[in-house]
Amino acid sequence: MAKQPTKKIAAKKTTAKKTVTKKTAAAKKTTTVRKTLKTSIVAYIDVGFGNTLYIRGEGAGLSWEKGISMRNISAAEWAFDTTKAIGTITFKFLINDQVWAKGDDRTIKAGSKSVSSPEFVW
Repeated sequence: MAKQPTKKIAAKKTTAKKTVTKKTAAAKKTTTVRKTLKTSIVAYIDVGFGNTLYIRGEGAGLSWEKGISMRNISAAEWAFDTTKAIGTITFKFLINDQVWAKGDDRTIKAGSKSVSSPEFVW
């Protein structure tokens, strides 16, 4: 038997396509701008010469462990201002960071002003 000639079929050449993804140096950046709210806590009380009114609490950098001295505005006016408040602040006043004010803890929303006259037994 005679061998039949085989037909050669040329294989198709395919070229691989390269996908090039360019990342630009000027990629879009998302920035969040938080509006700074001033929160003020004012207390009207005469704590006596040589004494200082303190504030302790939770939120805006306050702690229940150690108080922050309030700014003395006049003989019977004390103030604490902050821009660190987010949400609600819970607080209480102390004389010389030792004697707690009577009554429950007080609360204030960020961006608000609280004015009070705390009472003490000392």
